[in-house]
Amino acid sequence: MYSAAIDELIEKFLRLPGIGQKSAERIAFYLLENMTEKEAEEMAAAIVGAKRKIRLCECCQNLTDESPCHICSSPKRDRATICVVEGPEDVSAIENTHEYNGLYHVLHGALSPMDGIGPDDIKINELLLRLTDNAVSEVILATNPTVNGTATAVYISKLLAPFDVKVTRIAHGIPIGSDIEYADKITIIKAMESRSEMK
Repeated sequence: MYSAAIDELIEKFLRLPGIGQKSAERIAFYLLENMTEKEAEEMAAAIVGAKRKIRLCECCQNLTDESPCHICSSPKRDRATICVVEGPEDVSAIENTHEYNGLYHVLHGALSPMDGIGPDDIKINELLLRLTDNAVSEVILATNPTVNGTATAVYISKLLAPFDVKVTRIAHGIPIGSDIEYADKITIIKAMESRSEMK
């Protein structure tokens, strides 16, 4: 329908989550019609630069350009509490509430047998290693309230049973079937305040 170069650009944007054909076309044409070549080069350089610099934090597995990350290395954080989330975007959503002061652990996914994602495909073992020094007293399971997120929380809670830690699950103030990153601050605050112990 378009030239090969435009088709290729649209196809690249279609690979992004939540971007359909119309959105991909809109973004491609915006870049071509409204951005200067210098602005396009700066955007491309920022993407390449981030891909080269960003790595996983040795402690929490969050995306960072230094390890340990600024959260794990902060002396102001409560080191007795770890909040387990599915992705880096969930850390950002919870941090934006300014109500949680503990540490995080990013799983980078959720268990999904139908998609071939098992315990070894996400960062569960790294979480267990963090509990060996007995410094943690509570693990908050803040996986998404989806089927896979809930199954992941249940699986992790069973793995944590031998450890001397309280295991809690955030309350379902966040709508079932949605993702934490799209929830508003008040909903996240209420969900964190109403978390309950998993049994």
